[in-house]
Amino acid sequence: MFDLDLWSEIISALKKNRMRSFMTAFGVFWGIFMLIVMSGAGKALENGVLDGVRAFATNSAFFWTERTSVPYEGFQRGRRWNYETSDMDYIRDNVKEVEYLSPRLFGNQQAGNNTIRGERAGAFNVFGDYPDYFKIDRWTPVKGRLINDIDMIQERKVCNIGERVVEVMFGKDENPIGQYLKISGVYFQVVGVIHAETRINIGGGKKEETIIIPFSTMRKAYNYGNRVYFFSVTSKPGTKVSDLEEKLKTLLKERHKVAPEDQQAIGSFNIEKEFVKFNALFLGIQVLTWIVGIGTLLAGVIGVSNIMLVIIKERTQEIGIQRAIGATPATVIKHIVAESVFLTVMAGYIGLSLGVGLLEVLNRILLSAGDEMFFKNPEVNLTMALSALGGLVISGIIAGLIPAKRAVSIKPIDAIRDEG
Repeated sequence: MFDLDLWSEIISALKKNRMRSFMTAFGVFWGIFMLIVMSGAGKALENGVLDGVRAFATNSAFFWTERTSVPYEGFQRGRRWNYETSDMDYIRDNVKEVEYLSPRLFGNQQAGNNTIRGERAGAFNVFGDYPDYFKIDRWTPVKGRLINDIDMIQERKVCNIGERVVEVMFGKDENPIGQYLKISGVYFQVVGVIHAETRINIGGGKKEETIIIPFSTMRKAYNYGNRVYFFSVTSKPGTKVSDLEEKLKTLLKERHKVAPEDQQAIGSFNIEKEFVKFNALFLGIQVLTWIVGIGTLLAGVIGVSNIMLVIIKERTQEIGIQRAIGATPATVIKHIVAESVFLTVMAGYIGLSLGVGLLEVLNRILLSAGDEMFFKNPEVNLTMALSALGGLVISGIIAGLIPAKRAVSIKPIDAIRDEG
């Protein structure tokens, strides 16, 4: 049952020395506050980073060329080389583990104003892609459609444009679909406005400032010949993309006379491996958060226990009188433990509330900032919050038990004689 007299006495005792009560509670408050804020911030970083790569197919890998670092078969180290369209055809025909393959050409990446429409001009990222690229790096058509296989086969001069391209090249109420843009001297018809599901852009630049045209059209219009600067693949179900990555690197080295031991000549990464790295990183952050938070909280609880020992020393006579007039050891212990639990839980609850409140304010700021930051939706796991509250109750009991046992170990007559 709720003992009103007990709680009135506890509150009265805490009010007698407000500063000491405040300083005692502050350690617990700070521990739980830091645990909540650090956990929420870590989760926000995790949400932001994983959201950045989640739109890519998790079984995808990306390849580009670098200078060779090992001389091989008459070629000097430092040789520049490129993939070729024949490599792509060979991979499609002979590497059965490949599900989708999309080579990419890079246009003049914001080298001055490469795009013109009437009196409007802008500098944008221009890429030549296969339609399969949209199955690897996901884009959503906001208006119109994505480029397709017919565009590729017929080498149509069409393009998909990002939302920032629309803002720069068209008026507020203009519909860009069907309109023409002059891109590096060649006219292309806009067939779709696209929105990226991730901010990460393979090839650099902001995704909303991207123009994508058919690979075949770009190769012909700008005389790229058979060169391929970059390509991406996805592995079929049942095949690890890491295994496919190594197989393709070995194959390409053989085709281009690159030393098998040359680790620099082919640049690559796969999303599966990046997810493993990120998960390990965020697990480490979570462990560190708990270590710091619990360590700080433990220091606060020890502080509560020490202060309670001081309080017991000061109230030795009072406890002796209570024992002399019939108070049982259990009653004394209950009183001291209740005081410790009250102080600990109240401080922890305030720390928890302020921590959650700060995360909510941070979330609103991030929402107003848009998608520019790799920091998203700071949140606290409900299980963790409830565990923290449960831990506070247990900590309060432990912090009060040691002083309480010391109090009841003093004989009433000795306690009454004590002069503090």
